[in-house]
Amino acid sequence: MNDHTPDRLRGSLLERAAEQFAFGAAPTLRVPAVEEVAASSVARAPEPVPVVAPVAVPVPPTERVAPLPAGVSARRFAAVDRDLLAAGGMLVPGGPVTALAEEFRLVKRQLLLTARAVAGGDGRRARMILVCSAQANDGKTFCAINLALSMAAERDVEILLVDADFAKPDILDRLGIPQGPGLLDALAGAIDDVERCIVDTDIPQLSVLPAGTKTHGDTELIASDRARHVLEALAAADPRRIVILDSPPALAASPAGVLATHAGQVMLVVRADKTSESDLREAVAMLDGCDHIQLVLNSVSFQPGGRRFGSYYGEAGK
Repeated sequence: MNDHTPDRLRGSLLERAAEQFAFGAAPTLRVPAVEEVAASSVARAPEPVPVVAPVAVPVPPTERVAPLPAGVSARRFAAVDRDLLAAGGMLVPGGPVTALAEEFRLVKRQLLLTARAVAGGDGRRARMILVCSAQANDGKTFCAINLALSMAAERDVEILLVDADFAKPDILDRLGIPQGPGLLDALAGAIDDVERCIVDTDIPQLSVLPAGTKTHGDTELIASDRARHVLEALAAADPRRIVILDSPPALAASPAGVLATHAGQVMLVVRADKTSESDLREAVAMLDGCDHIQLVLNSVSFQPGGRRFGSYYGEAGK
């Protein structure tokens, strides 16, 4: 991939998204750029690394799990497929510190700080983070999963990753977890307690909530009073819980704008080689139900020989 990044955006990874799109006084905060790293690049020399778009790794089809009957409270448990994570170029728990791991450390720190800053008004809503993009294939699900994996390494939090991209749910497939009842089933009233839909994983402090049974009325369900109560209950169930919602693209599906009204902050993924300024501004307008919108610049090309996070950990004795 050719490096089209202007000279003024090289160097520090901080603040590239806001600078590149000249947002000025727009309601956005600035966070570090995020680079997508192909799985094979982890073991090679760090420079140069081609940046590729995130791809869904095919897995064998799985049978849908029938909704839990009334009165059954046990939650499912599933092991996350580390090989699938590596094949998708994502973070692997327990793996070496890479440039990608360092970038998401910086991203999550900004989000955690913002959550604490806005917690005074509504602590529960402050712990809900919506991950979105303007258009499809900008890397939002890739970023949502990596953000969840990085946050799960924190000492004092519990992470719930919610697949809220109802039209094209992809999170469980990327983690190697069978599909099952989820958020839409709880919103439709098919399951009375959304906690029973949550899948606990073998990654400490990380659980996943599937999208659930598809419906043509997903936007209306998300906009309902029941949705407000269900989402508030997710945050209220554990004061340490941070809820990360993987949303559909803001300019491609209507649920994104409604989901933003439930979130305390939005992490808007901007693809460096694709997202136009007009698309970005329109997406921000669609998500204005949330007061705290932060940009993450994705798919960044690095200058050969330039500084990159992660390399320091491999330099013994320095």
